[in-house]
This record gives sequence, C-alpha cells and structure tokens, in this order.
Amino acid sequence: MTTAENSVLEIKDLHVNVATTDENAEPINILKGVNLTVRSGETHAIMGPNGSGKSTLSYAIAGHPKYEVTSGSITLNGENVLEMSVDERARAGLFLAMQYPVEVPGVSMSNFLRTAATAVRGEAPKLRHWVKEVKESLTELEIDPSFSERSVNEGFSGGEKKRHEILQLGLLKPKIAILDETDSGLDVDALRIVSEGVNRYKEREHGGVLLITHYTRILRYITPEFVHVFVGGQIVESGGAELADELEENGYVRFTQAAATGA
Repeated sequence: MTTAENSVLEIKDLHVNVATTDENAEPINILKGVNLTVRSGETHAIMGPNGSGKSTLSYAIAGHPKYEVTSGSITLNGENVLEMSVDERARAGLFLAMQYPVEVPGVSMSNFLRTAATAVRGEAPKLRHWVKEVKESLTELEIDPSFSERSVNEGFSGGEKKRHEILQLGLLKPKIAILDETDSGLDVDALRIVSEGVNRYKEREHGGVLLITHYTRILRYITPEFVHVFVGGQIVESGGAELADELEENGYVRFTQAAATGA
C-alpha cells in the first residue's frame, strides 16, 4: 500500500474548461497546459493574481463537476485520478481545504468527522482512541470542544471555518493536501494557528502540500520548497522560496506583462 511517505501527485498538460451560468454560452477555457509534480514531504506554493486559474486547478484535482478536463492527465501514485469519483479521490488520499468552506446544517462536526474518517480509513476508528485523537487535535488548533456538537461550519466565523478545515486535515491524514487560499480572511492569530496545523500534518504524515495563495504572509509560517507563479491558466515560472520574496517586493507585473505580450 502506498503511504503518504512515498506518494506522488502528477499533473501533465492539464487543460480545463469551466461552465458558465448561461446555459447557452460556451464553457470558458481557464487552464491552458499545467504541468506540476508534488511529492511526499514537499510544499509547493502556487501564487498568482486574481482570475489566473489557481482555484480552478484545485477544483479540477478534487473533481468538482463544474470543471471539465478537456485534455491532459492527473495521477496519484500512477492511478488515474480523472477516472475516480469525488469520494474515491478522497479515499485515494487527496484532500481539499476550500477557500469558502460550506455550511452543512443538521450534521454535527463530530458525526461528520467520524464518518469521513471511517470512509477514508476503510473502517470506523475505535471510539476510545478516536475521542482522544479529536480532543488532542481540538486543543492543538485552539478550538473549543463545544464546537464538535455544532452543525458543520454553521454560524462559524471565517477563521473558525478555516481551523476546522485544518482539523479535518490532521484527522484524515491524506497523502496530498491541497489548500485553496486557506489564509484568506484570517487574522494574525488564526493565521499562526492554521499554519502550525499544516506544519504538524507535514511533519507527522510526511504528506505533500499544494498551497494556493495570493499573499506571502502565510509563507512566513509555512516554508515552501517550491514556488510557482500562475498567470493566464499556466505556471509561467518556478523557483524556490526566494521567488516569493520577489513577488512580495515587486508583485506580478513582470509576469502579467510578459503574458500579455506573449513574451
């Protein structure tokens, strides 16, 4: 069995269309040939301006029905992800922390988490161990235990929703974690707590992380081995953490101008 410690997510020449709200309109081509490989223990930061296609990439990997892969491939440990249903992708070891986590009225966090863990692990976790595991995770993320009996994300603040996404990350232990702008809307304390949760996951599970963000502030807490600049539905440049420093200082102008001129 492939574990998080020897996993590889490979994306080759990925092209994706997105359906519009107008049923008579043609789908919009958003991703235009994305190539990316994420291995166990690696953190890849995808950075780019609004509308560049970063979130489209995350939803395409996760299997959102609105996003149509027109060509290219996505594999996890050699298995064709595109042939998997959404739940099969989760069971295979993919995890998506959404930019805007949804509310699920009537479903308690505790039931949701245990059901998800059972589906991903293939068997229900033993109750005594599970209760201890959840309690420790709640403490680490500074989440009040009473939240576990509230409906999923219902009435939660933005920061609370994001912390619960990272709670799921720690409990489900995926092979590859895709974090779609997990830092958006977080204050300084919440950003630190969420970042520490991501770092714990990487250290304990040796999983791969694909971190999608606009800003470099989260990279003060989570150090990526690789930074990719995303413009116009493509990765236009890749480098180490120093590339994020350049983006912090100069923004995306150099890359957007090059894309506009075709250079």
